[in-house]
Amino acid sequence: MAPRIKTRERIVQNSLELFNQQGERSVSTNHIAAHMEMSPGNLYYHFPNKQAIIAELFTEYEALVDSFLRPPKGRLPSVEDKRFYLMELLDGMWRYRFLHRDLEHLLDADPELAARYRRFSQHCLIQGMAIYSGFVEAGILRMDKVQIESLTLNVWIILTSWVRFLCTTLEDATRLSEDAMRRGVYQVLMLELGYVTPEARDAVNALCEEFYVPLGRALEETP
Repeated sequence: MAPRIKTRERIVQNSLELFNQQGERSVSTNHIAAHMEMSPGNLYYHFPNKQAIIAELFTEYEALVDSFLRPPKGRLPSVEDKRFYLMELLDGMWRYRFLHRDLEHLLDADPELAARYRRFSQHCLIQGMAIYSGFVEAGILRMDKVQIESLTLNVWIILTSWVRFLCTTLEDATRLSEDAMRRGVYQVLMLELGYVTPEARDAVNALCEEFYVPLGRALEETP
């Protein structure tokens, strides 16, 4: 028999589902309570307001990214590691897509979350540069230090703004598809392509084929 999920965890899971489906601004604590068939008072026992739920979800997202955004220990990275990073990025962007869609509003509404996000961004940039340095050392990419910094920053800008780009392009911003997210990860590969060494070209090209989604399909709304 599977263990029962604690009420606090159920609230977090259901909130994530609703935020992703409807957008954070359209969902209130009363909506969450009604969706879970519980009283608002029971929800407030665990979370005093919606911002507290969002902060908990950001903690989960931060832990997820931190679990994979680091160079491999004791060895140089391979093209398969590049595939791993891309798959994990895709999973995180899709699972917590409301954070990317409503980011500016969320940070404006919660100064503490904004401060946490700034620290998170700085940490991700540092880790990203370390990962790219590893790919250079492994002979997969050819870049100098300035190029590593620039590429890392450009990748960060794409990953953190891709969902908002989709929202300005689609008629209904709540109807995002996983294919649309996959195209965003493909854009990262396109940024890296000019730095790929001849020795790694075939393997990286295979990755590009794996992640490619035609733009028209990426911009289609889900039913």
